[in-house]
Amino acid sequence: MGEHNHDECGCGCGCGPDEENEFITLTLDDGKEINCIVLKVFTVDEKDYIALLPEEGMEEEDSELFIYRFLQDKDGEPELINIEDDEEFEAVADALDELLDSDEFDEMFDEDEEEPEEEE
Repeated sequence: MGEHNHDECGCGCGCGPDEENEFITLTLDDGKEINCIVLKVFTVDEKDYIALLPEEGMEEEDSELFIYRFLQDKDGEPELINIEDDEEFEAVADALDELLDSDEFDEMFDEDEEEPEEEE
């Protein structure tokens, strides 16, 4: 899988400019199912990853994020793979932090542009 183009992706990751949030249901090791919002699909060292936010805790500031390696099978279905290597996980988590900080900055900048100017 190559570079993930968020403006034209159409992969259902929820990152396109006009897309609504996409959801994935995770089944945890204990059998519990959690409905998650796809927060971001991103690339680190030529591998794709996905960040998921549990729908239940999305309003909480300290809510848990799930991060997985992201692949699509031959039918185009998403496949989530646990990140076992600590160094890989650290690199991916750091990249996600930078992306989210950048997105937050971009949103603040976009909001400033959208404010109507006052007439004299």
